[in-house]
Amino acid sequence: MNVRIKPSKLIGRVNAPSSKSFSHRMLIAAALAGGVSEISNISASEDIDATVGALTALGAKIFREGNTYTVMGIKTPAASAVIDCRESGSTMRFIIPIAAALGCSCEFHGRGKLPERPITPYIRELGKNGAVITKTEGVMPFTMNGTLKGGDYVLEGDISSQFISGLLFALPLCSGNSVIRLASRLESKPYADMTVEALSRFGINIDENEDKDGLPVYRIRGGQKYRSADVSVEGDYSQAAFYFVANALGSEVQVDNLSENSVQGDKKILEIIGGIGYNKINGTGVKRLPAFTADVSDIPDLVPVLAVLGCFTDGTSRITGAKRLKIKESDRLEAIASALGNIGGKISVGEDSLEIEPVERFHGGVIDGCNDHRIVMASAIASTMADGEITVTGAEAVAKSYPDFWTDFASLGGNVEFERT
Repeated sequence: MNVRIKPSKLIGRVNAPSSKSFSHRMLIAAALAGGVSEISNISASEDIDATVGALTALGAKIFREGNTYTVMGIKTPAASAVIDCRESGSTMRFIIPIAAALGCSCEFHGRGKLPERPITPYIRELGKNGAVITKTEGVMPFTMNGTLKGGDYVLEGDISSQFISGLLFALPLCSGNSVIRLASRLESKPYADMTVEALSRFGINIDENEDKDGLPVYRIRGGQKYRSADVSVEGDYSQAAFYFVANALGSEVQVDNLSENSVQGDKKILEIIGGIGYNKINGTGVKRLPAFTADVSDIPDLVPVLAVLGCFTDGTSRITGAKRLKIKESDRLEAIASALGNIGGKISVGEDSLEIEPVERFHGGVIDGCNDHRIVMASAIASTMADGEITVTGAEAVAKSYPDFWTDFASLGGNVEFERT
């Protein structure tokens, strides 16, 4: 499905959808608890559906009523299961060690770009500790057999924090104690912090300190028991960032449902745009914002919308530390450079960076959404600074994380018309 967007500013009030990252984590922790938990304020999406399906396959019972999920924890784990991860990297990397800790023999499936996303650290480290993954590199399905045991785990920190999070969920279930060490700097550490926070809400204790090089070391006591809990999921700064950037470019959107004390890494969007003159509007136009340099190694999901922002600064803006974006739902560095280039943006792609030259306006044109929700949503925000109609292909990709995006966008004054393809 394509969407045609006529330029308009956004004005009004919107609730940020629930944090997808916290929603995954709360549902998983609830499923590993023995009793019944109620998780409220979850915005359904394709990724969340993938995690619910995986937990159900492992033996949990999960019921949804509106935005509230009732989770009956796993009492008797399934002996075997087929896990459909869809296109959710979080689902795949979280569930692999959890299934291994439960002793469930699994076959994992996925689609889109997911089969290309690496799981090499798991193949190596789980294989040393009781669980064997059999796969052809870069191809799904793959199978896993055996039962995970406690031990020493050494993981690269610059591939994905999801590997650390997956083990943090799984290792408390094992009979022996465990240590997770990092072989390199842990990028996206705020996501591991979110996991530790979610675990604490369900009675699991993680001891975190640092080694002599300042890298995190996680010590996990085995044989812990998850406790059921009723929790509410906070709003998502990753999604709110689209509206915050729109505001910096002249829109007037109030975003509700956010926690001021959140540990979400993407809360940094407020610091970035605050540092360059957030929401300083001069009459009918926007003051030329100072150029910025942003290291996104901890906040990769912000790259597409930061690229939009960078097109309207008073000099060259730079985004660095972005090499991992080459293996997201699309090669996001190339995808956003191409998307904005098609409507007049000037972006150069480096090995792990973007260099963004300022422009006066975007123009009308056609953008390939690359089946990537964040490229599609960033393109919608770009339309607020265009002088002609923009067509974005694959508009339905927003269902992966924010199914109500187009409804919210239109409610704020976005002028959209859909075309079936």
